Amino acid sequence: MSGARDASPLPEDLRVFLTVIRKKSFAAAAEELGLSPAYVSKRIQILETTLGTRLLHRTTRRVALTEDGERTQRWALRILADVDELFDELSVARQTPRGLLRISSSLGFGRSHLAPALARLVELYPELNVRLELFDRVVDIVAEGIDLEILVGDDLPGQCIGRRLADNGRVLCASPAYLQRQGCPQELEDLQSHDCLVIKERDYPFGIWHLERHGQAHSVRVDGPLSSNSGEVVLAWALADRGIMLRSQWEVQPLLASGALVQVLPEYRQSANVWAVYPTRLAHSARLRACVEFLEQYLAALPVFGHDS
Repeated sequence: MSGARDASPLPEDLRVFLTVIRKKSFAAAAEELGLSPAYVSKRIQILETTLGTRLLHRTTRRVALTEDGERTQRWALRILADVDELFDELSVARQTPRGLLRISSSLGFGRSHLAPALARLVELYPELNVRLELFDRVVDIVAEGIDLEILVGDDLPGQCIGRRLADNGRVLCASPAYLQRQGCPQELEDLQSHDCLVIKERDYPFGIWHLERHGQAHSVRVDGPLSSNSGEVVLAWALADRGIMLRSQWEVQPLLASGALVQVLPEYRQSANVWAVYPTRLAHSARLRACVEFLEQYLAALPVFGHDS
């Protein structure tokens, strides 16, 4: 394969190449990029022709890097980091954040608060593009090419930078009808005889609630006939008088205020602040800094957040 010696690889072709590696599939990369698989394949062919080497081994099931592909991957990461840094320097000079930000968060928080916040962000900064992906699983932001994760909970990943955006905690609550029928627990151990709505979300322990009371840690094993990996489903069950749940104050505070839910054992809570988490390579990114500072101000203005939450 002879290379085009007078040509240099295009940054966008390098981004396509890195996406194919990360997704381990031309079709999956095309879906993420919003392109056709044929176009992705064409860009990889052009990149291979430009560099004069084969970058990928392709089979019907997977793609794998050649030795030159591994070298190219290392250089592509460095080149694109330099391109991003150039955009950031120009953004600082013009005070106008620009470029693409890949952001992830959980389904519930992403839908309720992050989506409207980001819509406002791009309205303020028209040269900024945001791609929001919502998951209820652990996200490896470095491996998955995410620039910023908005995380609810204090279990932060290592080798990343975390900045607290808002105070938040999880509280125990149930519907008035459930408590009238089953009684209101007076001690933490009383939860063991109640129908607790257990959630398996992200990497949180299943069936064990870790709580704090007056600065001291407590744990209780809970159970019940209903459990789910969806916080929205658990909330619906609680409102349908099916048991006691542990959910974030940002989600249940309006329901507590209206009387639809009642807080149980109010002296107990679980710390679950809202964090911005990003790779160390983006520590000086102007567009990321603009986004994080905006989200901090946006959340502080909402009644469900604040230091008294």
